[in-house]
Amino acid sequence: MNERERVVVTAALTVLLVVWLGFFVHSSPRFAGSAAGAVFGIAGAVLMLVTLAYPIVKRIPFVNSRITRHISMQSLLALHVYAGIFGPLLGIIHTGHKFESPLGIALTAVMLTVVVTGFTIRYLLTYTGREIKDKLVLLQTARGDLDSAWGVLENSPAEARALPKAPFFAAGLAALGLDVSPRGPAGEVTRLAESVADLEYAIRTHELFKRWFARALMVHIVLSIILYALLILHIWSGFYFGLRWWT
Repeated sequence: MNERERVVVTAALTVLLVVWLGFFVHSSPRFAGSAAGAVFGIAGAVLMLVTLAYPIVKRIPFVNSRITRHISMQSLLALHVYAGIFGPLLGIIHTGHKFESPLGIALTAVMLTVVVTGFTIRYLLTYTGREIKDKLVLLQTARGDLDSAWGVLENSPAEARALPKAPFFAAGLAALGLDVSPRGPAGEVTRLAESVADLEYAIRTHELFKRWFARALMVHIVLSIILYALLILHIWSGFYFGLRWWT
């Protein structure tokens, strides 16, 4: 996700969450059934159906080979992201902040969860993967520097004796702002060893987050299936009860 896309999507997600919370201060029971409310609802449903284009093209080779000749997967992904944000936003406006029907409440809750998990996958998972790659490069460089510094220290027994005898105690003092690290080659080895340890810890932490965010993809897929099922029921109920009322 580039900078512009991230700003637009983050702003739209923020607006979506704020608009959803508007039911605390506003409710229009008749808006959803009005002409304007119907327009918002139909537009939101169409945009949510448009999001199906990306997974269909991505996972069906027959469709992929024909569609990607004209539209890149990156463009389809951008369409998926934007439609997946603005569709639910129009859906929230369609409700008029009237959350009384169990079906409507379930549809709104699942819809918001799908949006949040989608944002997590698109931005945070990508960001975490990039951070892991960058830190692995830094770790390789730091380990090479540490091996070189350690080779220098091994050739200087007098300098080796300057290494701290209680490294955890020294690290604790350093955390308090008290610099007790040795100087010269011993100090260089200590500094590089701490850098390597910090990078290894950061990589393990990012890998843990990456596993969590990868699970969010499965949650996103399952909830998306539930969302479309609830959306179909919602549309059917609108036609059924609406036509009965008209009759």
